[in-house]
Amino acid sequence: MPDQSDVLPEPLLALASRYGVVPDFWDFDGSHRHVPASTVVAVLAALGVDASGPERVQVALEHADDEPWRRMLPPVVVTRAGTSAQVPVHLADGEPLAAWLELDPETGGGRRPLEQVDVYVPPRTVDGRVVGRATVEVPHDVPLGWHTLVVESTGATARCTVVVAPGRLELPAGLEQRPAWGFMAQLYSVRSQQSWGIGDLADLREIAWLAARRCGADFLLINPLHAGEPIVPITPSPYLPSTRRFVSPLYLRVEDIPETGYLPVAERSLVEWQAEVARPLSTGAGPIDRDAVWSAKRVALEVVFAAPRSAARQAAFVAFRAHQGPGLEDFATWCALAEHYEGRPWPAEADDRGSELVRRVRIELAERITFHCWLQWVADEQLAAAQRAALDGGMRIGIMHDLAVGVHPEGADAWAMRDVLAQKVSVGAPPDMYNQQGQDWSQPPWRPDALAKAAYLPYRDMLRTALRHAGALRIDHVIGLFRLWWIPEGSGAGGGAYVRYDHEALIGILCLEAQRAGAVVIGEDLGVFEPWVRDYLTDRGILGTSVLWFERDNDVPIPPERYRHLALATVTTHDLPPTAGYLAGEHVDLRDRLGLLTEPVERVRAAAAAERAQMLDVLAQRGLVGADPSERQLVEALHRLVLASPAVLFGVSLADAVGERRAQNQPGTDQEYPNWKVPLADSGQRLVLVDDLFDNPRLRSLVAALRG
Repeated sequence: MPDQSDVLPEPLLALASRYGVVPDFWDFDGSHRHVPASTVVAVLAALGVDASGPERVQVALEHADDEPWRRMLPPVVVTRAGTSAQVPVHLADGEPLAAWLELDPETGGGRRPLEQVDVYVPPRTVDGRVVGRATVEVPHDVPLGWHTLVVESTGATARCTVVVAPGRLELPAGLEQRPAWGFMAQLYSVRSQQSWGIGDLADLREIAWLAARRCGADFLLINPLHAGEPIVPITPSPYLPSTRRFVSPLYLRVEDIPETGYLPVAERSLVEWQAEVARPLSTGAGPIDRDAVWSAKRVALEVVFAAPRSAARQAAFVAFRAHQGPGLEDFATWCALAEHYEGRPWPAEADDRGSELVRRVRIELAERITFHCWLQWVADEQLAAAQRAALDGGMRIGIMHDLAVGVHPEGADAWAMRDVLAQKVSVGAPPDMYNQQGQDWSQPPWRPDALAKAAYLPYRDMLRTALRHAGALRIDHVIGLFRLWWIPEGSGAGGGAYVRYDHEALIGILCLEAQRAGAVVIGEDLGVFEPWVRDYLTDRGILGTSVLWFERDNDVPIPPERYRHLALATVTTHDLPPTAGYLAGEHVDLRDRLGLLTEPVERVRAAAAAERAQMLDVLAQRGLVGADPSERQLVEALHRLVLASPAVLFGVSLADAVGERRAQNQPGTDQEYPNWKVPLADSGQRLVLVDDLFDNPRLRSLVAALRG
């Protein structure tokens, strides 16, 4: 039984329930935790609900009851193909009603009349008028797509979006019969002699083609390529981007832009001068310097942008800009504003994209806005080329992109989507066995109510861009489509509460957009989650994630034969050291050195040693290693172990393949560790470049072991 002080008043509990705020949860060690009232009140405030006292709670409850009756139609309806949906329509009591569906132009368009169904609901007095409720039915045979429901009554018309999503996202042909394997890479860390200090989209094209031709790989999973700041300093984490919809121009290969080849001598020299500064960074052993890379690359890109484009190229750019619409224009405007106010605080009016100041900026900085739109166009071309190369090389899936869980609180999406992102809260995770202090990711979450009012269009547009040149999409922290840990401003990472989302709508839209793109979807379903979630994702055809070190039952490794079929199975993940480092216990040493442990280091080190010994016993019992195996043999044996699972996808970390030991990221740190800046190197800390990658002896040996 909880302490009486933990029990929330019934009206506050009811209000929290209306808005999806969860007053309790089960933590990673199985303890039932209750959220204090102050946290619930703060989270409700971030949802625009004043629950600061009993009277205000009562007013908010009455408002929540009346709000649907004030609207003629709900803002959006999401349903599954083959299933009818009943939609409430609110109108003056007793008035006539006509309703029809305007079908998605992508499915042929047209207009379809809808019938009312006999569902009696008593009328309600709202704001002094008597409001009735009629019900219209969207039939079960409406095709997949984004349709519009229109209703008319005396003197009133209303419209709402109706999304018909597939009940299940089916795997591509042949994947069930023959599982696929591929590499997982942090693209920025894998450089070549020709790249400018950071792995780029030309390197991506090369790696994908070579991985297919020389190793038989079916996919290449890469870190999120989302755009960061257009000015230095640039946030290094690919999981804390400025936007999740658009691509970082850091990844552009300047020489691959067609106009670069036609530059006059003087302009060509300007580009070459910048290359001479940046290319040597690719062979430097130190942390990757994104600021130096962007400082050089931006100058070169500005030179190429100023060059004339052919009539066809210009028409293609104009078409791309029109297709991407207001979302691209807003992103480019934010970039121009960031440049304009570089080193200075933004005036308050600049934070409002509808302000007079921003309207003037769109005119005065039109050329810079066009420049940032152009960067996205050439990035889109290079991404398309990488996916084509992957498929031409023989990959069955191609590039697997990664979608971060959120965005920087002061970035482009936070600026452009202020109406659908919550303020004064951030997303994170409660304490778990690997992060015992919890995590605060400093990202503003979607407001579930506002996202629904926007008919999920910002979410749809983000997915469409992410899937545009993807054979698969990995969703970081897919549990966030069900619930997210909201941390009120000023609270520690453990002082939050879960907020629920309409997962049926979010997963349905994800399935629809992925099916249209012909892409596989993988959800990173690790950490603290409700058990039914995995079953739901499986039913919808969303693959899960199985990581060797996390697949345990009562502290005993689960045999790989018991892993899930619909999953991406791997030995490791980017939040752990590469396997060689993990086996050596370097994750414990690092967390101890950085002060991240909440238990005595000796105890944590002993637990890590016991975990390693358990795994060695498993390998020995299966005959995968002999006596006194080498580090290379252990790494290969662990991969062969996971390969025994029934999972349809099997991922091999490129860091594991070359013997790298250093972690790319240490959760819970910011400046204490060079997160996301570690260039790919082998076990002796010698840099491994794309030029030599597929001749690397460790990589060749591991691939041979897997194919063997």
